Amino acid sequence: MSTAHLKEIADSIAAGTAIPYLGPEVLNLEPGSAVPSTPADLVQQLTSKVSVPHKIRNNLTAAAQFIENFKHRKTVVHLMNEAFAPGAQPNALHQYLNGLKKKPQLIVDTWYDDAMAKTLFGRSNWGQIQGVSQSEHLGTWVNYFNDKGEQIEAVEADSWDLILYKPLGSIIPAKNFIISDSDYVEVLTEIDIQTPIPQRVQELRNGANFLFLGCRFNNQLTRSYARQIMKRSSDKHWAVIEGPLTRMEEKFLEEQQITRIDLPLAQFVEWLQTGKMSKSLVAA
Repeated sequence: MSTAHLKEIADSIAAGTAIPYLGPEVLNLEPGSAVPSTPADLVQQLTSKVSVPHKIRNNLTAAAQFIENFKHRKTVVHLMNEAFAPGAQPNALHQYLNGLKKKPQLIVDTWYDDAMAKTLFGRSNWGQIQGVSQSEHLGTWVNYFNDKGEQIEAVEADSWDLILYKPLGSIIPAKNFIISDSDYVEVLTEIDIQTPIPQRVQELRNGANFLFLGCRFNNQLTRSYARQIMKRSSDKHWAVIEGPLTRMEEKFLEEQQITRIDLPLAQFVEWLQTGKMSKSLVAA
């Protein structure tokens, strides 16, 4: 990483061309999250309530599918509600994103928590677009909710100043979750031709730079979603990922022209807020 990369990010944010893309590890910016902050945490919580075969106990989507098959979809939804009902507290990154002034603004949030939405409460003219499961909403890929949490028609999103896009769903306002193998199969069957991606999101990503925060790409599903959501955007993106990458992560970042920023996320967020960073962390 160099100061040039940080300048590129700062310039993109100032120009309003940067799209924040949040992963579950954003919640770890504050210690002691009340809700699961990694897929490993979530699958452990689900399997502590319902027994699943040992070989899939650490596989989130497979475990959810087993529960869905043998205990019904309602059980999966109930367990997800239990996991995320305590609520997540907004942190410095959520507050920073809420303070950005460029309009229209798109924030992609790929976890099930409510922290970003909580931060936006009190604003006007914003809303959520949430991915929904075909097992519960056959023929519908996303639902739209205004700033009061009311479900509305897609056309209303065209005039929003800010869109919070939750492609995997969220605990609020309507408890939508894409979580099981079958949920993902349905979406990924169509996502290559972009059917599940909302039209407004497709419009706003044109020419944009994605800034990945709290994300890892060591899973095929996370790579597939990111690849398709990024489609037809710009050729310059960044991902803040500290430490060693897996071979598949390195390959994905290279393919998608994503520059890795090797910093602790908390340190990067501090830089976002203040514009300052320790010289020992940045190569000249």
